[in-house]
Amino acid sequence: MISTFILVGTYILLGVPAALVFFPLAIVTGNATPLYNIAQRITRAGFVLAGIRVNVTGREHVPAGVACIFMSNHVSNLDPPALIPRIPGRTSVFLKRSLMKIPILGYGFRLGELVPVDRDGRVESAQESAAAACRVLEKGLHITIFVEGTRSPDGKMLPFKKGPFYLAMETGAPCVPVSIHGTENMMAKGSARVRRGTANITFHPPLYPSHYASREELMDAVREAIAGGLPERMRA
Repeated sequence: MISTFILVGTYILLGVPAALVFFPLAIVTGNATPLYNIAQRITRAGFVLAGIRVNVTGREHVPAGVACIFMSNHVSNLDPPALIPRIPGRTSVFLKRSLMKIPILGYGFRLGELVPVDRDGRVESAQESAAAACRVLEKGLHITIFVEGTRSPDGKMLPFKKGPFYLAMETGAPCVPVSIHGTENMMAKGSARVRRGTANITFHPPLYPSHYASREELMDAVREAIAGGLPERMRA
């Protein structure tokens, strides 16, 4: 439990003062990049102090100066803080629309160009989220998506959601498959306990939607790439 207390304590002790300075600055200037950058530094610091190492390979595969869609598997709540600070440049993510309604914080999410999503299953909702994501990519920001839609309970790959691949085919943005493992042993699904260990992140060469005849073919290619960076036990 020591790592849990250290991680949470670091985020509170560093995050609150940083928010008091950089959040108003973002509101006044309309530029969320300084707030984003300090948040990533605090996230990294929390990992270091809590004894969580992050081993990254393949970052040279990420196209320079191009807005990409990063597509990753998902095995732990530690995946986002492990992955996002290692993505070159600034990335947006999908967020429950209800969180956008939180006073002040919701405004910060909108300022940060996070993409709201509804889980009501309506086609109109999916189209609205896709349109918002397209606007984010057009501004030069990346999109990061955990393509299974939820955390795997045992580390094994789950079926992929179709939405991210609809977005990819619509925008033509390069898709960068990402494999994550190790975090499933440090913070399992359903647990709030953080253990020390090593998170392994592999960035694979980009896949271009224009090279595939359908989103199903693109989905299969992304799945194959992600699986190739995982231990055999996690590929099922």
